[in-house]
Amino acid sequence: MEQKVPRLVLAGTNSGCGKTTVTCAVLQALVTRGLRVGAAKCGPDYIDPMFHSRVIGAKSSNLDSFFFDRDTMRYLLAHNGEGCDVTVIEGVMGYYDGLGLTSTRASTYEAARETESPVVLVVNARGAALSVLAAAEGFLRFAPDSGIRGVILNGCSAMSYGPLARELENRLGVRACGYLPRLPECALESRHLGLITADEVTDLQEKLRKLAAEAEKTLDIAALLEIARNAPPLRFTPPVLPEAGAPVRIGVAHDRAFCFYYEDSLDLLRQLGAELVPFSPLADEKLPDGMQGLYLGGGYPELYAAQLEANHTLRRQIRDAVHAGMPCIAECGGFMYLTQSIAGHAMVGALPGDCFDTGKLTRFGYITATAQEDSLLCCAGEQVPMHEFHHWDTPQPGGAFLAEKPSGKQWRCAYATDTLYAGFPHFHFYAKPVMAQRFLAAC
Repeated sequence: MEQKVPRLVLAGTNSGCGKTTVTCAVLQALVTRGLRVGAAKCGPDYIDPMFHSRVIGAKSSNLDSFFFDRDTMRYLLAHNGEGCDVTVIEGVMGYYDGLGLTSTRASTYEAARETESPVVLVVNARGAALSVLAAAEGFLRFAPDSGIRGVILNGCSAMSYGPLARELENRLGVRACGYLPRLPECALESRHLGLITADEVTDLQEKLRKLAAEAEKTLDIAALLEIARNAPPLRFTPPVLPEAGAPVRIGVAHDRAFCFYYEDSLDLLRQLGAELVPFSPLADEKLPDGMQGLYLGGGYPELYAAQLEANHTLRRQIRDAVHAGMPCIAECGGFMYLTQSIAGHAMVGALPGDCFDTGKLTRFGYITATAQEDSLLCCAGEQVPMHEFHHWDTPQPGGAFLAEKPSGKQWRCAYATDTLYAGFPHFHFYAKPVMAQRFLAAC
């Protein structure tokens, strides 16, 4: 199959170079121009797509070359970019940063190469002059197929940009696509697990408006669109998806405490016959009527532990439902919610263990999880690509899967029965669509 999808990747030299701010500025400027805009994020991150979605008014997806093979990535990019004038893909970490310290596996570079998407490199120019050319030249020459077609200088001044832009084009032969000056009033704050969510940013719409107004003045939007429109057609074989089954009603925890979901995963559940019914463990006293399954995603339950504890009725109802065999998926924060307590605050109590803050990232990164027994989502011996990202832990994280990092480090994780998956690792249904089919069949 072949589909034309105008697209570009906004990659960074490193984490903290400002690529999320630049991406939001570009997205908002394109939307303000009246274009139909798509968005995606390289890697497993949940938070940046929330910002994208707030800007474009539609879902933003994830492109992850550890989770997906090339055809699946291209399919998702084409599927979500259908009908869009342009799709903007935000990179993760530094452009070439992948698994470990010496690999480009699962990097932005790999995602761009596998999807044949042209790249515009965001370089932090604050406090530098000609050295920004040295940085740009290094990224251009590091890989012969870098795919870098343009450069944006972030934190640059108007006075510096003109001479640096001429040198970028004359010396390096790469398109200068503009700059963004420092805009402290538009900063997107951070917290211990990365950027705070879009719903928590004060005056987000005003910040986005200011970013877009500045982008119109200082970024070369026409150049970015030209680069995107010159992207080659996407060629791919769509994934073979399971047949849709009987309709089922799935309760999906969704509020400030539970908000980490891959939108394409939810869409796959809908395609296979699920009616997803949101509810709030913070505010709702009971589950929605007629639930046949539960999906408790990740998020920040530790920040709302007292409120979650105070909702005695819902906690008891969820515990009874899980113990009675209602099919349930609980990832990371959702798993913590099912344990006995978080920081001394009583939780659902369907699983053993008390959750505590380790003060640092714990078992962070990609893993391959091997099922040790038949269960709700997997047969014994099946492997699933997953990801862990959490500061909190429990002495009893489960042992139904063997987790292995690319480095070879191993540990046991997660609880799994015929009706339950609960553990710290997150997964994406498009990595193994049969898991979605099994979940809904159980429901």
